[in-house]
Amino acid sequence: MIFKVYYQETIKQVPVREKTKAIYVEGESERDVRTKLADRPYNIEFVTALEGPFLAYEKQNEDFKVLEIG
Repeated sequence: MIFKVYYQETIKQVPVREKTKAIYVEGESERDVRTKLADRPYNIEFVTALEGPFLAYEKQNEDFKVLEIG
């Protein structure tokens, strides 16, 4: 399953909408995705699963690249 992760680049950075970034990560669950990203200095705001029309819409974005973290 593919998840969209909204994050700030550093743990100390306060969440501000204009500075929020998003990445796409393949994983089995939200917990799995958070575990895969634990070694990165991200301040994760929100993780959401993408399915059906939501996934199709995101795939239209030119920046759509799925991170496959082992």
